[in-house]
Amino acid sequence: MNTATSSRTALSVNVNKVALLRNTRHLGIPSVVRAATLCLQAGAHGITVHPRPDARHIRTGDVHELHALLKQDWPGVEFNIEGNPFHNLMDFVRELRPHQATFVPDSEDQFTSDHGWTFPQDAERLRPLIAEAKALGVRVSLFMDPAPEMMAAARAVGADRVELYTEGYAASRGRPDADAVLARYAAAAQAAQAVGLEVNAGHDLSQENLTDFLRAVPQVKEVSIGHAFVADALEAGYAAATRAYLACIEAAAS
Repeated sequence: MNTATSSRTALSVNVNKVALLRNTRHLGIPSVVRAATLCLQAGAHGITVHPRPDARHIRTGDVHELHALLKQDWPGVEFNIEGNPFHNLMDFVRELRPHQATFVPDSEDQFTSDHGWTFPQDAERLRPLIAEAKALGVRVSLFMDPAPEMMAAARAVGADRVELYTEGYAASRGRPDADAVLARYAAAAQAAQAVGLEVNAGHDLSQENLTDFLRAVPQVKEVSIGHAFVADALEAGYAAATRAYLACIEAAAS
């Protein structure tokens, strides 16, 4: 079983950008399944995909192939499927029952995820879908801004985890308010944990900022990293990139 120890943050590699490059031609390369395999062989703890309705990167077939790969060859590895539950995410949840579904409030044509759920506005429409996913044995994580005041409401609608949207942290690096921004993420994580939520994090995390984030934000269970990871892998290879991000996690824990 390829899982992180209880004291370490798990690394889930998002392979969307591998699919994006493949989709520019009709040759089937680079292979999403091969990319996932090489990352897992190097020690990654999970695989993340975010299949959008327009299939501009990850396609339905990729989700099924990755699910089959993990079920057959890597049964201890977490499969995390992200997306908007009011678009196409629930179809995958119902059919495949991944380990985790991360609910993200993006629009169908959104360039990239750029905000989290808000409460009480989103509560009533999320509640039945969260309950359905959990009844299928799927852990539910809600993509959230670092807003401590929202965490109790996220727990109240039934979420198991929140994924802190970390673009704000990444963008603040080097600015005068960087420490204050990071402190808000730490406060959000603490507020989540105080009401019984576990904490994930993702978006624009990289080798340059991951260790500092994990040192400041307590008990992050999982980070999902895609864009920066694939950029690094283009230069160093999947295995080396995986080991580099695991080293960042280890440095934060030491």
